[in-house]
Amino acid sequence: MCRFLVYKGSDEILLSKLVLDPAHSILKQSFDSRLRLDTRRGQNNADGFGIGFYTDSKLGAAPCLFTSTTPAWSCANLQRLASKTASRLIFAHVRATTEGSLSEDNCHPFCHGSLMWMHNGGLGGWKQIKRRLGERLADKWYLGVGGGTDSEWAFALFLDTLERMGHHPSSQPEDGFGPTVLRKAMLKTIALINELIDGIPESVVLAENVDTRSLLNFAVSDGHSVICTRYIGSSSDEAASLYYSSGTLWETSAPTPGSQDYQMERSDKGADVVLVASEPLTFERENWINVPTNSILTIHNQTVMVHPILDQYYDRSPHHRRSTAFVRTKGLSANEKGTSRAGTPFNLSAPIPCIPCLPQFQEHHQEHKQRFRGPTIPTLPPSSLCRSRTPDDFSAASIIPRSRTPLAHSEPAASEPAAAAPATPFDVRALTAPPAPRAANQQQQPAQGNIKKKRSSLSALDASYWDASPAMAEPARSEYGNPNKIAQMFPELALQ
Repeated sequence: MCRFLVYKGSDEILLSKLVLDPAHSILKQSFDSRLRLDTRRGQNNADGFGIGFYTDSKLGAAPCLFTSTTPAWSCANLQRLASKTASRLIFAHVRATTEGSLSEDNCHPFCHGSLMWMHNGGLGGWKQIKRRLGERLADKWYLGVGGGTDSEWAFALFLDTLERMGHHPSSQPEDGFGPTVLRKAMLKTIALINELIDGIPESVVLAENVDTRSLLNFAVSDGHSVICTRYIGSSSDEAASLYYSSGTLWETSAPTPGSQDYQMERSDKGADVVLVASEPLTFERENWINVPTNSILTIHNQTVMVHPILDQYYDRSPHHRRSTAFVRTKGLSANEKGTSRAGTPFNLSAPIPCIPCLPQFQEHHQEHKQRFRGPTIPTLPPSSLCRSRTPDDFSAASIIPRSRTPLAHSEPAASEPAAAAPATPFDVRALTAPPAPRAANQQQQPAQGNIKKKRSSLSALDASYWDASPAMAEPARSEYGNPNKIAQMFPELALQ
């Protein structure tokens, strides 16, 4: 797998401040990838690299690309160019091959017109869908693929989708295509890839042991807006890691010359600098925000927006857990905070439809569960939600759906029947009625709360003791001298 970096700022920045100098720069990630766990290949991304950046508009809208099959750490030209080149929008990518040979045609990023594209991951069932994907493309996009990577074919599918939406990819509009158009084209591209994978016959999947899960961390830009995704074609696995950071200035934390300790400064609420990276460029993880799995990130006018990708693999439950086993087999690692929703830009209180529960996705969701062959982590309910329930609870839960946040409701009026169901759904726990008294609990329960008695005198206590004692009747005259009575009290005197 690969690593990529995106920079978008209001001011130009030297490439060396991103590619070479930081403590965990993209150059260092090419030989020391901390979130790469593929022990078969080590921690290297040595199958080439590429840099793309936009220059002055007078030179045209197309980006400038520099790619090489030489490992990034041993390329002298990269050192020379990065220290003398500045741009407001930069793509950087280091490659570890999964599909395609080692050649410059397969090095990211790719471009067409004003559009620039790169990818981290792989398409599921690629050998089984490659022909059908090519058949779907128009001739110019089919013939425009120069390499053999699934990433470039995915870019061709994106260009074909953009054209079918009525926006010609070669037009190079002055203000770009706009973030809305690029985001819709990206979502349609992902949906088409899932559709092609779903078209693989079940017999082929089982006979050839085809892995149908896709890792789709895409990045695309038109020179004005940037769209990034963190996505996996599975409802039970984590996607490859992706982070972003925003602030007012990206500079060294110490004034000493040659310092490699960079940090994101935040002097106000603005975001003059936005960075998106597969791995953080610094080891101060609190300055980097985890992009949630199956989300799409949009950068426009230095504003960052994160939206969930609502499809058959999305789960709205905040307690949903995903397994990291699949990305580990691909030589990647999920974000450390991947299972935590805290600190993400989502508004979790907003009602979001549960996609797998919708009728149009139920059948596909069940088929995916049957076809999924990888390891999973069972989802257990959190202990904080465990509580005692009564039959009234279950009867109410079967009628009224539970929402994430209970809505305010008023008590029913005296004229209304007490058992009437509310018109607006709210939390079931707010509706639970006290259970009816049971036969076993009819006995008098002890008093609750402060039951301390007033201090009494000794005479009063003595009187209450004898009053509470059972009355002892005087024994009958015939009982005196009874051998059985004597044997009970004095066994040694019992008659033999």
